[in-house]
Amino acid sequence: MVADGHPLLEILTEAARGRPPVADGGLTVLHALADGRHCVVAFTAHHVIAADIDEDTVRQRLDPSDLSQPLGAHFLMFLAGWVGASPGPIDMVMAAPPTELADDSLELWRRDDLADHPRVRRAGRYRPEIAVYAERQHGEPDGVLILGRGVAGRMEMAYEVAASARGHGLGRRLAGAASTLVRDEPVFAQVSPGNVASVRACLAAGYRPLASEVLFTAH
Repeated sequence: MVADGHPLLEILTEAARGRPPVADGGLTVLHALADGRHCVVAFTAHHVIAADIDEDTVRQRLDPSDLSQPLGAHFLMFLAGWVGASPGPIDMVMAAPPTELADDSLELWRRDDLADHPRVRRAGRYRPEIAVYAERQHGEPDGVLILGRGVAGRMEMAYEVAASARGHGLGRRLAGAASTLVRDEPVFAQVSPGNVASVRACLAAGYRPLASEVLFTAH
């Protein structure tokens, strides 16, 4: 699984290492992602747009004094019409920087027999190559962890805990295990702000909020 080298990857990686874009109210416009997707990423007082649209057109549509506009409904629908793709939800982007202190107390097994798991199917729609792990070597797991290259080639993790196993910290341990499996680069997670349980689990596992993000997918 090799990163695609999109310039957004460097911006995200720098942010994950504690060096986000300067909070100057600025706007960075980049070309679309390698897989034909488009996105708007909002850091603190700085937005990054990666899409098939020229910079002058973007700047004509946005008031630089209004930092809410790039993720506002009017601009997102304009951009959707321009690129011919539908905007997804606004997600929180979190990241765990590389560390030698990652939690490795959860024993995981690589599982190639979980292709029908709902979370695995969903992850496979957005990431061309994924690796699936579970806390059980055989049978139906209580929790699954998926790793794969996502937006701009960043390493993304997603996890799911069975309803019967929730409330005991397994989500936190799965999220933390991703940093054990991937030690040489940050691990990113997209979390719905309303999914408070996942937000808390990621925070407890060492992830930190970086930005908010909207991805556009083809109609």
